[in-house]
Amino acid sequence: MRGINFLTSAKGEKTAIVIDLKKDQVEDFLAGLEGASRTNEPSVDFEKAVAKIIKAKSNRGISRQNKKVG
Repeated sequence: MRGINFLTSAKGEKTAIVIDLKKDQVEDFLAGLEGASRTNEPSVDFEKAVAKIIKAKSNRGISRQNKKVG
């Protein structure tokens, strides 16, 4: 990845990371770290998640359709 470099020991082991803040890639790097940290979290089926949200909204009296105000 451009803008990201590793510092290595004499043995060639990565010991630190240097991020070029001028490359505007800090957000991408942090997003990647966040994604990697969630690899062991359980996944949720998209359709089931949507159905659960819709059901929760209907239980609270929130309409599924967007209404124009004007």
